Amino acid sequence: MQPLIDHARRFGQRPEDFARLAQGQSPAALFITCSDSRVVPALITGARPGELFELRTAGSIVPPYAGATPTGETATIEYAVEVLGVHDVVICGHSHCGAVGALVRGDDLSAVPAVRDWLAHAAPGGAPAGASGCPDDPAVADAVRAHVLAQLLRLRSYPCVERRLASGELRLHGWFYEVHTGAVSAYRPESDSFESL
Repeated sequence: MQPLIDHARRFGQRPEDFARLAQGQSPAALFITCSDSRVVPALITGARPGELFELRTAGSIVPPYAGATPTGETATIEYAVEVLGVHDVVICGHSHCGAVGALVRGDDLSAVPAVRDWLAHAAPGGAPAGASGCPDDPAVADAVRAHVLAQLLRLRSYPCVERRLASGELRLHGWFYEVHTGAVSAYRPESDSFESL
């Protein structure tokens, strides 16, 4: 922890570098990804403060839209789309994802009921739709890619996203990040596959 504290102390010693941020934010994109500590959106994209609005959830899960009982995730998406007016939303899954791996393997999550219940949002029926491949594969790459597509589909059902997509003011992107190589691929609808950026 001490190295993190030391960096935080040094970080605030040049306030002139951050003064413009007090005037507000206008990020270009909403970046939805996993809470995994190996996934660092600003590192992956090179974004500077104010350029990326982030939503991090266990397993990069976009929960079902429930307007009557809003969640923090729903509020974050709505704020980014309606108030900040982002033009792009990226859902970025990653290799070696513990959440998707647990779903694919059918792990017993009874010791962590909040995790179990959250992961139930991943896709109808539990495991990511279209997930295939070997459940013993630690990278669970095929399952994560299928999971990203399922979350994109879920995101389309949010009323604010649906409206902005229909008007051509919003674009959705599915990305897959390899934690062991740093490589990023993006889903291409025309080829129905993930290809290098």
